[in-house]
Amino acid sequence: MEPVLDMIGIVVDDMAASLAFYRRLGFDIPEGAETQPHVEVTLRGGIRVAWDSAEMVEQFHPGFEPVKGAGRIGLSFLVDSPAEVDRRYDELMATGYESELKPWDAFWGQRYAVVKDPDGNGVDLFAPLPA
Repeated sequence: MEPVLDMIGIVVDDMAASLAFYRRLGFDIPEGAETQPHVEVTLRGGIRVAWDSAEMVEQFHPGFEPVKGAGRIGLSFLVDSPAEVDRRYDELMATGYESELKPWDAFWGQRYAVVKDPDGNGVDLFAPLPA
């Protein structure tokens, strides 16, 4: 049997800042979760996303040193429409998050944008363009 993608894990420097970003993106994360060293949610479709504080990972991984900088992981999220790509992007920009790529109509047929989460991970937002 082949492996099944079940969970995406993100090691974070600031749990509250990271969860605030993903809540603003639309994730249903329980209030108060920012006080926990490990948080996970199940997305529509069944994949889980988990956040672990660096301190938590250090407890079971002696010598762990989080990698700094962007480009180590990319997350891509399908949204309902090209207008929704723009809406979510604009909302994130209005609250101070950093853009990597402004929304654009990609040659492969999608409205596409990339924002950075508080740890510098690229978070892609996309939707199919009308035919």
